[in-house]
Amino acid sequence: MDFTDLFPFAPEVGYLGLSLVNFFGSLIPFVPLPGFLLLATMSVGDQFDIHILALLSAITATIAKQIIFYVSYGGRRIINEKTRKRMRPFERLVKRYGAGAAFFAAATPIPDDLVYVPLGLAKYNPKRFFVATLTGKLVLSYSIVLISHNLGISLIEPFLEDVQDTTPIYIGIIVFAAMMTSIVILLLRLDWEKILGKFAPWTLDENNNNNDN
Repeated sequence: MDFTDLFPFAPEVGYLGLSLVNFFGSLIPFVPLPGFLLLATMSVGDQFDIHILALLSAITATIAKQIIFYVSYGGRRIINEKTRKRMRPFERLVKRYGAGAAFFAAATPIPDDLVYVPLGLAKYNPKRFFVATLTGKLVLSYSIVLISHNLGISLIEPFLEDVQDTTPIYIGIIVFAAMMTSIVILLLRLDWEKILGKFAPWTLDENNNNNDN
């Protein structure tokens, strides 16, 4: 199977299609792969402007992540006080490295919502979050675009040579999303006061709640 068989409609969807796939793929927690793969597919060859592809990918992903951030920001009123108490040390840990953590999560293909949700719960500075996330997404998008454009798809195609049906790949993406959602639920249930109290006792200090850095 050819890599482009994953998205046979890539040449037809154009910039608008990429924007929609990337936005909704980024909006649904832990499902960034469709947007990554479509961006890589469209970057091969000269049919599309690579700078427009990278900018659209970064901007639409950042907007989606900002929505997730704000939902988490207001989620403090939804999560019960018992869960909030367990989460506070972890929120302080992520919040201390706020911009750096947001940038790292955005600039790498890790499940970034694992960082963004706690930042929202901790009421991290929204403007700093936006700038850090957009900068990181630009780094990631340009990395994907330039690698795909200059090296083609030779790095990925060997893994797809014996694949005849794309269904297992799509199922794998869904399973991955379900696993990452389960991890977030686990994060909400862990007693972070006990866990971080041993390694980062400063996270237990209530006075750290007002630190926006």
